[in-house]
Amino acid sequence: MSRRLVIAATAVLASLVPACDAAGETLTVSPRGRLRSLAEAVRVAAPGDRIVVTAGTYREPPILVDRPMTIEGEGRPRIEATAPATLIRVTADDVTLRGLVLADVPASHVEDRAAVRFEHVRRCVADRLEISRAPFGLYLSESSECRLTGNVVHGAGAGARPLGNAIHLWSTTHTTVTDNVVTDHRDGLYFEFVQDTTIARNTSTRNARYGLHFMFSHRCVYTDNTFRRNGAGVAVMYTREVTMTRNVFDDNRGPSAYGLLLKDISDSRLEANHFGDNTVGLLIEGGGRLAVVANRFTGNGWAVKLMANSSDDRLEGNVFERNAFDLATNSRSTAATVTGNWWDRYRGYDLDRDGRGDVPFRPVRLFSLIVASHPPAIIVMRSAFVDLLDAAERALPVLTPETLVDVRPLMGVPR
Repeated sequence: MSRRLVIAATAVLASLVPACDAAGETLTVSPRGRLRSLAEAVRVAAPGDRIVVTAGTYREPPILVDRPMTIEGEGRPRIEATAPATLIRVTADDVTLRGLVLADVPASHVEDRAAVRFEHVRRCVADRLEISRAPFGLYLSESSECRLTGNVVHGAGAGARPLGNAIHLWSTTHTTVTDNVVTDHRDGLYFEFVQDTTIARNTSTRNARYGLHFMFSHRCVYTDNTFRRNGAGVAVMYTREVTMTRNVFDDNRGPSAYGLLLKDISDSRLEANHFGDNTVGLLIEGGGRLAVVANRFTGNGWAVKLMANSSDDRLEGNVFERNAFDLATNSRSTAATVTGNWWDRYRGYDLDRDGRGDVPFRPVRLFSLIVASHPPAIIVMRSAFVDLLDAAERALPVLTPETLVDVRPLMGVPR
């Protein structure tokens, strides 16, 4: 038989053989079905199978998912932990968890127990899970290309000990964290050694320490998130190349609270964020080459505190309204570019009508320097003595930093 005939015969035989079903089988878990336990279904599932958990309450031992599969809830089935351990531990690539209610993971002082823990995996998905009373909600370790979307994670509150983090990422890359609601944990969102990750449209409130806490996490984007009424606000530390846009930092109050702390961070951009009703809106300590552009600071105690160990930062196009102090520093030698901002305390004029004031504005009040050295002095802030200090400094500015002057302040609020 010629070579051409062999090839033709092989093609015909191949066309007569039905293709295998690559999607895998569907296993159903129900209170009165053949499979009544999620743990049992996971044990018998083959790689690529889909497990559907129907409505009901299931009390489960620790579950190990070590093969690719999809576990999906119908009717919000409730999975309760029965042992002092992580409830679902995932060690395989391509695992999806969706539509489950996970609850009652016992706390521990010696290990980080979570409702779901992904370890050394790729392409994991946690979608529309509801988690309550677990020390850690979603925990990712040394993983990549995962998606955490639409989850609701409620902690046990400040009275519980020990507290963990609602969403915890350690040493992960290319992760997407979107549309989650996290409350009543130690930190709402915690990222350490995280790179090239997008965090968008999350809401983090009432967490005991930080709404968001990340360290050593480079090239990440945070956009359209809300951080409100957290213990100390949001902390960004030891990081570079971060972009934070259209986020809300509101109502973080206390002697050591702020909307956002930037510590030892460089080459990053803050744009179109809102800072409202915080003790300190934005605290920059050790910032380098930061662009703080088109943000709105409203009703804060201190809108911006810029420490002397920062350099080459730029504040431009921001709105400062109803703050006790617009800009404060701890040294006369603090250097930054401050230009084209709108200040509600500015009383200058615009003779050439170009939209910029013809008289420079000095946003650092003399009284703010006194308070920085002697905090109890804040008690006389509303007194006539402070008004006299402000008037004297405007007439003869000798103590406020020469470098922190807006030479072309905006005459109107930018849109």
